[in-house]
Amino acid sequence: MVYEVGDIVKLKKQHPCKSFEWEILRVGADFRLKCMGCGHQIMISRKLVEKNTKSLKKPDGEIQTR
Repeated sequence: MVYEVGDIVKLKKQHPCKSFEWEILRVGADFRLKCMGCGHQIMISRKLVEKNTKSLKKPDGEIQTR
């Protein structure tokens, strides 16, 4: 999968606010993600994001699944 800033990634585990979706704010060796439920931001390694991704939603509406 190709990750880009502005994409919405759905992860396998949910955030404590019960949201599974995160917006990608920064891409590189580490990702900066913003929770779509509560707005909390985290830095997480690329390896963990790639391992835990269920689906990827592009801004144009296209959905890619694993």
